[in-house]
Amino acid sequence: MAALRERLAIPVLAFGGILMAVMQTVVVPLLPDLPRLTGASPGAVSWTVTATLLAGAVLTPVLGRAGDMYGKRRVLLMALGLMTLGSLMCALTSDIGVLIVARALQGAAAAVVPLSISILRDELPPERTGSAVSLMSSTVGIGAALGLPLAALLVQYADWHVMFWATTGLGVVGLALAWWAVRESPVREPGRFDTLGALGLAAGLVCLLLAVSQGGTWGWTSPEILGLFAACVAVLALWWRQQLRAERPLVDLRLAARPRVALPHIAALLTGFAFYGNSLVTAQLVQAPTETGYGLGLSIVATGLCLLPGGVTMLLLSPVSARISAARGPRVTLALGAAIIASGYALRILDSRELWMIILGATVCAIGTTFAYSALPTLILHAVPAGQTASANGVNVLMRTIGQAVCSAAVAAVLVHHTSLVSGAPVPTLHGYLLAFAMAGTVALVACAAALSIPTDRGSREAPRSGTRTGAPRDEALEGA
Repeated sequence: MAALRERLAIPVLAFGGILMAVMQTVVVPLLPDLPRLTGASPGAVSWTVTATLLAGAVLTPVLGRAGDMYGKRRVLLMALGLMTLGSLMCALTSDIGVLIVARALQGAAAAVVPLSISILRDELPPERTGSAVSLMSSTVGIGAALGLPLAALLVQYADWHVMFWATTGLGVVGLALAWWAVRESPVREPGRFDTLGALGLAAGLVCLLLAVSQGGTWGWTSPEILGLFAACVAVLALWWRQQLRAERPLVDLRLAARPRVALPHIAALLTGFAFYGNSLVTAQLVQAPTETGYGLGLSIVATGLCLLPGGVTMLLLSPVSARISAARGPRVTLALGAAIIASGYALRILDSRELWMIILGATVCAIGTTFAYSALPTLILHAVPAGQTASANGVNVLMRTIGQAVCSAAVAAVLVHHTSLVSGAPVPTLHGYLLAFAMAGTVALVACAAALSIPTDRGSREAPRSGTRTGAPRDEALEGA
């Protein structure tokens, strides 16, 4: 039985990662109908997405640090439990206020991937870590590609609550499997949890992401948005000072400032921007009415199916990305992935009228995302002590989330300024979409340059296993990290 649990640990953790991505995307097919179904305004309904984004951004580094200190399995189960509870609340209510709170609880699932990656580093032999980490990283794209069409089918042919009952059932299964198959890692970094640092980071991130996500609606020069940006700068400046003085900080800023850690974080932000543009713009483009001359007028189900090949490709190519990292190093894999994303956008600019070219370009972007997302956590594992892997990877995931939020705002700004009237309604022009592709492709090239700037590891390509174990003294931080 113990051997069976060990063999199933990786698939179970990957299933948890897929569930996380599914939970983030299931509400998308509902957004056009939620005002009618809940009696709420479109602005209030948009918070079912914003609440998940904010909660995920805040809780990912916080839960990552808690996992390093109190046990990664314990915190992983808590994150899965909050996600499942949120899904159950969505299934039981039609009240928009409860739905927003429930979606915020589902945001806790964003910590599943960095916690799982840290568990894999602690438990697996070095020769298996790379492929397992690549698989975990690819679950983000796989879950998003699977969740959209499946949710759309349920919404189209059943009551919308059925979708959340289904995700609740999947959450219970994922929670039970993780409790059974995943064992607690002995690697810990004991100490007192930095509550003040967690509150400061939460306040700063809420101000930042709220301003970015609502800027297009409230107005970028409105007093509310300018006030939020000013508050973000002030709060994060105070937080930075507090972290440098804390004995056990939430985020080790001195470690994070080292080039081998800081540059992967910058690359994560840029890659998150470039990755999100693919799914965001593709979904809008293929659903545009045929009267535009370029739109295909596809349903949300068909739109999800257009993105499905990319998700399948990510699953199939995750072992390939691991082999490239083993042979050439994750730095090369990250740079290659970013370059492939840029080439995918070049295809989109070349032709965005034919369905097969749209699918091809989106799939090429997904291939690049597979390579980039698999390399990022590996770079972090090489550069930080084992006792800080969950929190460091949590920060890396946070940077991706910020990149996605900025991408959403930037794409919206571009498309709003390039519209034409179709049947009396403003619709983005093809030129606007091509500008969005060019913007995302340019950011991907900058991510490639950032990847090539990461200092090479003169030592082994495998991550050292320092940290605190039961009965073992704590090793010092990695030399030259």
